[in-house]
Amino acid sequence: QVQLVESGGGLVQAGGSLRLSCAASGRTFSAYSMGWFRQAPGKEREFVAAIRWSGGNTYYSDSVKGRFRISRDNAKNTMYLQMNNLKPEDTAVYYCNTVVFATMTPSGSWGQGTQVTVSS
Repeated sequence: QVQLVESGGGLVQAGGSLRLSCAASGRTFSAYSMGWFRQAPGKEREFVAAIRWSGGNTYYSDSVKGRFRISRDNAKNTMYLQMNNLKPEDTAVYYCNTVVFATMTPSGSWGQGTQVTVSS
């Protein structure tokens, strides 16, 4: 199992960009498909994006498609989420996790997340 630490969140104006990072410990990071999830205040945690272990396939929720891009660097044990054209409704705590790619469901433990706040 991998341990995950998210970083890169912050306060940004609508239309701005942020890049989140998910650093993994353990030698088996490259064996896992990975995903980003987010939880806004008063709402359930929701799926954002996922990337297959090889990086060859990606999948996005409709709400972020065309604005966010997920990527990974297996040599650095790190996954990224480039977020462009941010909207106030993107405000949430963002989490990374291992995923079952066929169902886009989380399969590991949650970290502390990183807060993203988008002002209008």
